[in-house]
Amino acid sequence: MPREDISFQTSDNVTLRGWFYKPAAVSSALPCLVMAHGFSALKEMDLDQFAEHFSSTLPLMCLVYDNRGFGDSDSQEGQPRHEIIPAHQTSDYSDAITYAQSRTDVNKDKIGIWGSSYSGGHVLWVGAVDRRVKAVLCQVPCVDGWANFHRLVRPDFVPGMNQLFQDDRLARAAGKPAGVIPVVDADAHKPSALPTPDSFEFFTAWAEKSNWKNEVTVKSYVNSELNLQYASTLSPAANDPWLSIEAFREYNPSAHIHHVSPTPLLMTIAENDTLTPTDISLEAYSRAFEPKRLHILKGGHFDGYSGPNFEKNSMVLLRVSNAAALLFAREFVAHHADTEIQDGKGSEEDAEEHIRT
Repeated sequence: MPREDISFQTSDNVTLRGWFYKPAAVSSALPCLVMAHGFSALKEMDLDQFAEHFSSTLPLMCLVYDNRGFGDSDSQEGQPRHEIIPAHQTSDYSDAITYAQSRTDVNKDKIGIWGSSYSGGHVLWVGAVDRRVKAVLCQVPCVDGWANFHRLVRPDFVPGMNQLFQDDRLARAAGKPAGVIPVVDADAHKPSALPTPDSFEFFTAWAEKSNWKNEVTVKSYVNSELNLQYASTLSPAANDPWLSIEAFREYNPSAHIHHVSPTPLLMTIAENDTLTPTDISLEAYSRAFEPKRLHILKGGHFDGYSGPNFEKNSMVLLRVSNAAALLFAREFVAHHADTEIQDGKGSEEDAEEHIRT
């Protein structure tokens, strides 16, 4: 599968780097799917597998890039690496769309976006506010920071934490350097950004075979009750995670989910997700308008990236993509007129009905 190393500039002059995938034989401008990974993850962490599968099976380009400050992408001058600010990352999605539109091999009117976990929330936001987007593919998304916050934190802790939010802002204004914390830790009782066993398993496996770094700035920090109990064990340089909890709590990417329509939405939700809770995602999906499609994935948060579940997950994505009247381009249907939709052969009308169910 032909793959090109690419780079592009964001609106605030940060260079983002990634890969561009094309089908083997390209004779005209094709639709493009823009893809970025979730919290601290790199493009090498299975996004190549998704992009190769899409581009080898469909007449579709894929643009895959590292989020700013991670992997091969730069951070803004004067800003630390490994910092995750949702507003920056959603803006970067729109800049990636602009880059894709600037390419002569891309049909600029047929751009879709794909995101997973934290970026799964980002694509809900971008799909609603950037009307250039023609399809939104959203996997195990973070949809509501407020709901997650209050799922994880005891109510009697909240007043004291609000005071700590204020104290942290004053400390940052006084010029304290950005502290860093681990993304994951083998000991769930120690502070880490993603304190679940499946997070530790996923990220440590990739740490051994990629340049992923087990750290994010505390401003990026997504906390839990266990982290609160052990916050006093952090070093002085990292003992101000509170603003990050505040930023996470205020992030509500599903606020616009009903504005994604009439752009088609596919939401994939893991049935046993403890990192981005299943029921919170289902509630968000219920607020989306048609056309939309829900896919329930067996297993937990990370089970759609590889192994048997990857095949099942990607086949749903491909089947939905074959419903071309709703995803990118009507010519997909002509190209895949003999492709099975559910249990039978699918016409364009069948495909439209299928994605709406």
